[in-house]
Amino acid sequence: MSGLLRGSPAVPDSKVSNNAARPSLLMVALCLAAIYIVWGTTYLAIRIGLQELRPFYMLGTRLVVAGGGFLLVLLMLGTPLPTRKQWLNAAFLGTLMLVIGIGCVSVAEQWVSSGAAVALISINPLCTALWQVAFGRKPTTLEWVAIIIGAIGTVVMVMGQDFQASLFGTAIILIGVACWTLGTSLANKLDMPHGGMGFAAEMLTAGIVALVVSAAFGEHWNLPTTTRVWSAWAYLVVFGSLIAFSAYRYVVDRVSATLATTYAYANPPVALFVGWWIGEEHFSANTFIGLPIVLIAVALHAWAWRISTNSVRTQTPLQPATRTE
Repeated sequence: MSGLLRGSPAVPDSKVSNNAARPSLLMVALCLAAIYIVWGTTYLAIRIGLQELRPFYMLGTRLVVAGGGFLLVLLMLGTPLPTRKQWLNAAFLGTLMLVIGIGCVSVAEQWVSSGAAVALISINPLCTALWQVAFGRKPTTLEWVAIIIGAIGTVVMVMGQDFQASLFGTAIILIGVACWTLGTSLANKLDMPHGGMGFAAEMLTAGIVALVVSAAFGEHWNLPTTTRVWSAWAYLVVFGSLIAFSAYRYVVDRVSATLATTYAYANPPVALFVGWWIGEEHFSANTFIGLPIVLIAVALHAWAWRISTNSVRTQTPLQPATRTE
């Protein structure tokens, strides 16, 4: 999911290096615009690409080109290569989040519209919260209320014609969501290369794995024959992977994971509008009823998590400052 956006309001803010310069407001605003708008449009680009390209072949080629190109640029700038352990961690996260996460959505979009797919993917933050529970974090009562409301909204959407037409496609999307959010929950626990090299390593290794999966499934490897599909593939490489994914990781690393994951509010309406306007897609009433319920649940969960975090910070006694002469 180019836009199966990494993270959720349930994930603690990333620690910013003390040596890193504070990012400018303009840079943060540009990154958020890329995350909000570009990722919301990639679902339609995937659907267009599927007219001629098989799911994992399309995913693998775009990730290898984006990740490999980014890696070469970084090497020319003198950035050191990841360690063996970091390569393995990048491959592990890339497989979870990009190969299975985005791959499942790509497969599902053969039967489910792009707008409906991203509507269902809006449960990402709530699914991440459940993984946090599995890893020992105890949600507050308000957070549980948000998760329950989100589940109700999801059921409403799944009961609509958009998803009833392909229960298999719906199940595949949910598997992708589960793997993406599992990777999100594990990301801060693994040793990964810092900055751009981490993005490049994750994309490159995931692309290689995706091509192996493509070969194993017997997908036909062919070049697009129409400008429309070539344009969709190039858009996914440049805007979906290089720009939007890197922008997302920049905000996570340099500002906060909480701010970055506000994509959960913006991507669904963007994808629905683009799918209707350009893709001529149509959606059932259940999607328009269930999606606002899920978005309200996501907002409630983010607010509850922020209250809980601020409470912990307030209750933590300040450490005495070390005096230096």
